[in-house]
Amino acid sequence: MVNDLLKKVRKIEIKTRKLSHQIFAGEYHSAFKGRGMAFSEVREYQYGDDVRNMDWNVTARLHAPYVKIFEEERELTVMLLIDVSRSRLFGTVGESKRDLMAEIAAVISFSASINNDKVGALFFSDKVEKFIPPKKGRTHLLRIISEILEFEPQGRGTDIGEALRFLTNAIKRKCTAFLLSDMFDLDKDAVPRYEDALKVAAGRHDIAAINVYDRMERELPSVGLVHVADSETSEGIWVDTSSRRVREYYRSWMENAYTSTRTLFNKYKVDNVSIATDQDYVRGLMSLFKSR
Repeated sequence: MVNDLLKKVRKIEIKTRKLSHQIFAGEYHSAFKGRGMAFSEVREYQYGDDVRNMDWNVTARLHAPYVKIFEEERELTVMLLIDVSRSRLFGTVGESKRDLMAEIAAVISFSASINNDKVGALFFSDKVEKFIPPKKGRTHLLRIISEILEFEPQGRGTDIGEALRFLTNAIKRKCTAFLLSDMFDLDKDAVPRYEDALKVAAGRHDIAAINVYDRMERELPSVGLVHVADSETSEGIWVDTSSRRVREYYRSWMENAYTSTRTLFNKYKVDNVSIATDQDYVRGLMSLFKSR
């Protein structure tokens, strides 16, 4: 079991590290800026320099115009908010949502590492299950990937608001946070239940949301009478999937859930992308980075 996990982690590392070096490092660097500009040095004024950067003390002392030079303060803290609820185990085509989230998290982590950023992780179900403080280093990143693949949560449900509140309280300085989830934290009307927490967290941190889903979740196939169960609550019902009315109701509800979730993210300027388990996630991540 341990050997199988190590092989899987190693396989993900080889694949995603290569992607991070060849494709994502430059896009990541451009998309996720540092905290601002930090003072570097002073040098003699040159034609075209911004006079607002004049260092008047040095200018007066040396009797010649000098300007301050600033450099971008690049180092970031990157936090991965990983949904470990029971629904992440679902997967009918491609791979499970858990495995896809592990690969996406690995690509982001190695891209961050190439840019000398620290990476931390927060695992959540209907409560915060585990917090790994931000650090640097390959061993640290491989630990995060391993935890995504093997972590067994105590809770079964999903509470994105609780994860966002924990992030706000635990990370005081502005960070870049990636929320990886299927976003199944909705009321009966398909409205997200975490708006207040998102509003506060997005006001303090730079948040990007990655909605990982399986295509079979979006539309019921017509396969007759089947028993379906909610993986998070274990509640089950019999559903007549041969009924067009039933299939249309389900499709409409899921479409409303998707629309209301995207509308909420857009409202608080949270960049977001949806990636299916049978989809090339490279294209999805590239579109997320380039949209910033």
